[in-house]
Amino acid sequence: MKAIVCERWGEPEEVLQVREVPKPVPGRGEVCVRMIASPINPSDLLMVRGQYGRQPSLPATPGFEGVGIVEAGSGLLARRVLGRRVAVLNSGGGNWKEYVVLPARQAIPVPKELSDEQAATFFVNPATALVLTRYIWQVPAGAWLLQTAAGSTLGRMVIRLGQRFGFRTLNVVRRREQVEELLRLGGTAVIATNEEPLAERATILTGGEGVRYALDAVGGATGSEVVHVLARGGRLIVYGTLAGEPLSVDPRTLMVGQKRIEGFWLSEWVRAQKLWTMLGLFRQIGTLMKAGVLISDIGKSYALTDIHAAVRQASLPGRQGKVLLRMSGI
Repeated sequence: MKAIVCERWGEPEEVLQVREVPKPVPGRGEVCVRMIASPINPSDLLMVRGQYGRQPSLPATPGFEGVGIVEAGSGLLARRVLGRRVAVLNSGGGNWKEYVVLPARQAIPVPKELSDEQAATFFVNPATALVLTRYIWQVPAGAWLLQTAAGSTLGRMVIRLGQRFGFRTLNVVRRREQVEELLRLGGTAVIATNEEPLAERATILTGGEGVRYALDAVGGATGSEVVHVLARGGRLIVYGTLAGEPLSVDPRTLMVGQKRIEGFWLSEWVRAQKLWTMLGLFRQIGTLMKAGVLISDIGKSYALTDIHAAVRQASLPGRQGKVLLRMSGI
């Protein structure tokens, strides 16, 4: 079978290769999934560059999520999903190939109403958006939630979750041309940092009160400025590092008003949850995807053999839509 392999960490266009490798055979409690498609997420590219929080051993195949059909397996859980279309949740990576073997509990049946494209993006962004706003927090109706990188796929999901559950979103982007688009999507307010100061504008928009809930996927100067917008008792959760730069915060800014900065990593949160919590999360994601709340904008699709063009497209600044690798079916 074909697989994408990297033997050293570096720029994806330089280190990723298409290889012919043996088709894997599932052991007990495992399934073999014929892959249909897998997205190229920022976390995948970070892993290829050697910058992810937990790196696999080399040689490695990227791909943390995707969709496919279970073709073989052994054990009770495997028999329950045999022949079904499933979301392939591969926390260690490995989905950018034609067949994948993984524990049966990580193959999650997806609603038949979802397209292959949406099913391929079933977990990473939808789960992160939902867990942050409804599990770690239950952002109350009417409250402000500030988020950086609001024009991203995940940021758009947070906007739609705000509409669904009644909280207001204060959306931070860099470019002016994103403002009207996010307002049409349902964002309560949008700040373009290339043209206006984040903290000053956010303070005005919230009537001088600041925000109790803030999400940052950027870090660096943008994330650091968000701290100054936190209200008394406010919390900032950092879940990304797009700027590649650390936060810089005066400790007194946190001390006055008992403010907090926390980190979030989806895979670590998942490992701490009970089975019934995860089953409930999967059901809720499926319901909200069918309702159009947790859907992804889909961009271009590429065959595995076009991997260099695919990662180049996925790395473009201001790119619209999730880039997919297709193995079959789409």
